[in-house]
Amino acid sequence: MCKIKEDLCAEQKARTTYDNILRFCDDGDVRDPIRFLREREIVHFQRFGECIRLIQDDLDYKNFYAYNPEFDKR
Repeated sequence: MCKIKEDLCAEQKARTTYDNILRFCDDGDVRDPIRFLREREIVHFQRFGECIRLIQDDLDYKNFYAYNPEFDKR
């Protein structure tokens, strides 16, 4: 899961870089591909976030970290 968090950070860093490029660039031929790349980074960030949620839910379900419902039945 640590690798996925690193990927989340990389996506945010790339998005920030694209935001800065868009802030200073006036050329439409440059802005259009940069906008596409920025949107792609946002989608990647969302997908990695969903992946982390699925992993956490799976770990919770298997009682690895979050809780153990069998404990209360004793």
